[in-house]
Amino acid sequence: MQASKTRKYRPYPTVDLPDRTWPDKSITKAPIWCSVDLRDGNQALIQPMNLEEKLEMFRLLLEVGFKEIEAGFPAASQVEYDFLRLLIETKQVPPGVVLQVLTQAREQLIRKTFNAIEGADEAVVHLYNSTSTLQRDVVFQKGRKEIIELAVHGAELIQQQARESGVRVRYEYSPESFTGTELDYALEICEAVLEVWQPTPEKPVIINLPATVEMSTPNIYADRIEWFCRKISCRDRVQISLHAHNDRGTAVAATELALMAGADRVEGTLFGNGERTGNVDILNLALNMFSQGVEPGLDFSNINRVINVYERCTKLKVHPRHPYAGELVYTAFSGSHQDAINKGMTAIELTESELWEVPYLPIDPQDLGRTYESIIRINSQSGKGGVAYIMDREFGFKLPKDMHPGFGRVIQEVTDACGEELSAEMVFHTFEKEYLLGQNGFRLKSFEVMKRHIDRNEKDSRAEISAVLEYRGEEKTVSAGGNGPLDAFCAALRQDLHLHFSLHSYHEHALARGSSSRAVSYIEIIDNDEESWWGAGVDTDIIVASIKSLLSAINRSQAKRKKAA
Repeated sequence: MQASKTRKYRPYPTVDLPDRTWPDKSITKAPIWCSVDLRDGNQALIQPMNLEEKLEMFRLLLEVGFKEIEAGFPAASQVEYDFLRLLIETKQVPPGVVLQVLTQAREQLIRKTFNAIEGADEAVVHLYNSTSTLQRDVVFQKGRKEIIELAVHGAELIQQQARESGVRVRYEYSPESFTGTELDYALEICEAVLEVWQPTPEKPVIINLPATVEMSTPNIYADRIEWFCRKISCRDRVQISLHAHNDRGTAVAATELALMAGADRVEGTLFGNGERTGNVDILNLALNMFSQGVEPGLDFSNINRVINVYERCTKLKVHPRHPYAGELVYTAFSGSHQDAINKGMTAIELTESELWEVPYLPIDPQDLGRTYESIIRINSQSGKGGVAYIMDREFGFKLPKDMHPGFGRVIQEVTDACGEELSAEMVFHTFEKEYLLGQNGFRLKSFEVMKRHIDRNEKDSRAEISAVLEYRGEEKTVSAGGNGPLDAFCAALRQDLHLHFSLHSYHEHALARGSSSRAVSYIEIIDNDEESWWGAGVDTDIIVASIKSLLSAINRSQAKRKKAA
């Protein structure tokens, strides 16, 4: 940026609060949550929701667990008015849930607002007027006293209408653009409104202090909230509410610090939808608390449903890197990340720990209804640990650790060639082609143990085998004896086919539980050039699986030799 342009701006003023206490506080309980998706979020949409979409979103908010929902600005839009009437007349609002409605401090708007909530059991009537220095000077061209008179007049009209209605009305007041308002003046106008409404501990008034435009670092917002909580005359009779916007990209942090500073309530939207850069993201806030062992009071255990309804109703997409909800947030492409996740998941299973401690994953995706299928995804940046994880979690193949580098290189060649992400199915197809099919090498046609003698001490156990192999369209029969079927087959290959190798490692496991399940064997051989080669074989008979695995390793060794020649 050009230095001359920075002179257009000035730093936001700090708060003189040397004895601030919020830095030493922690969030230990959830605030009162109020969703403004149907009002603040809806007004920010390119195509606002129709009645059916608003109703679907309302039902989603109920499922998530919101008890306070700002349903609209009924005096500003016929659709919003009709939606309020629909909710009330068709009894869509369950017990314990309170509708909130917004109005400016103008008589005709207040009267229409009360018409909209007629018949409701209870409602929050949210009065606001802009109090910032800039708005007073530029938009309204009114002084401090005139703006206070406007707020007081609106509060009196609401109180009068509330007395005449059959609705249990709770009051809320917002000095809009609180962050652009002098602190002493914000306090003065709120005290004037409270003087009209006369809150009690049993019927507190909500004082909402919005960062209508986010103008400072989060710590200054927290300072302003702590200062206000200290100075308000009837702190035990008000609920201090937050309503942060995201102009600086720090609305979540500002809200968290402001809660530490003493606020009681949070207004926000799912996924941060709202004017300009959006409102504070309530889902993000709630799951931040959840990750710290604090019960958030909102249920996001089926996060995919929340995403689907939100995207359908708002016609907005959730960013793939959105915290907790994004398509890619439980995904690792980096090889070192994949390896750490793989080891962390294994450690959790082995220790059966109640604590979630997995590298790179702050929460268990299953707690949000996500699966482990897409935790690790494979592209050219992936490593051997991620590939092994996919083979284990998706297909049940627990590759020996020493086998990881070799298969990792095979996958690396494929991703380098195609330049794209590989699906789990493509990873398995590559494994199958490389290790299991043996298309250009020896294939086992039949295998038979002719004789088997088992010594009690296992020192003189013997087996004689006969096998038929297919190689380049021809069948070859081999036979030999050894101290077991696998040893005998190795002897037959050396004797009848003049193959030179030695067995180095052997691993096996069942692919699934049950007597009829298949088994997989992994064998490592050292060839004549002292190179290591792994093979894999699958069969319902573990002996046959080991024979196939040996042939797999030999085929891979010979394929490399032919390629080099």
